Order: sequence, then structure tokens, then C-alpha cells
Amino acid sequence: MNLNLCDMKKLHILALFVIAIAISSIVINAGDYSTYATFTEAEKKQGKFFQVNGNLCELKEFQYDPVEDPNYFSFCMVDKAGTEKKVVYHGAMPQDFERSEEVVLQGAMKGDEFVASKILLKCPSKYNDGELEERSFESGKTTV
Repeated sequence: MNLNLCDMKKLHILALFVIAIAISSIVINAGDYSTYATFTEAEKKQGKFFQVNGNLCELKEFQYDPVEDPNYFSFCMVDKAGTEKKVVYHGAMPQDFERSEEVVLQGAMKGDEFVASKILLKCPSKYNDGELEERSFESGKTTV
């Protein structure tokens, strides 16, 4: 199989075009994966997925009744900027949730509530001299 010079140039141009498209899509999507936001930032862009980290509100109770609805769990969280919001998670309450020292949520704002699709808990480990143990939970619901 012999390729002439014209065919080789076309092949190189096509390869460069494919590489440029791949790099562009990586750069465009990279911002969605690595950034943490506050509830205020997420509220400004309703429906856009963010990661928000913070702490549980100590004085507010969780809402979870596995008999009534085993896939509805809500709680209050304060983000790193000090903003307090109600969080709704469409899944079971994670084990040892109340022990967590820090919570990282993935999800989006819907009205005044943050709807979480994934919860990462950082709890003190009873086996590692007080170091934090990370545990991740993901709901089956992917839409907000």
C-alpha cells in the first residue's frame, strides 16, 4: 500500500484535528470535576453540579424515616463560608452519619435546597489514632 504525499498530509491534518477536539473537551469538562464551591455560588447557578464541603449543623435534626420513604434523607449543613442550607439526598441515611466531622457533597441547588447525588463523609477512625476516615455514598438518582 503506497500513500502519496497528498494523502499523508490529509491524514496528518485529520489526526491533528481529532487531537485538538479531544484536548478541547478535556479542558472544557475539567472545571466541573475539581472545584469546590459554596452554597452561594451553587445557588447562583441553579441545576449546575458542584462539590460543596462543610460541617453538619449541630443543633438541627436529620429527617429520615425508612418506613415512610427509605430513599429520602435530609439534613442541614454549613459550608466553609458559613452559609447554612438544607440538603436532600435521595438514598438511605449513611451509616455513622452523625459522627462525621466533615461532609463533602456532590450535587446541585434546586430552589433553596441542595440536592446531593453523592456524599463523602470524613469520620474519626477508631483504629487510626484519631485520623479521619473517608466513606463515600452515592444515590441511585442522577437527575436534579
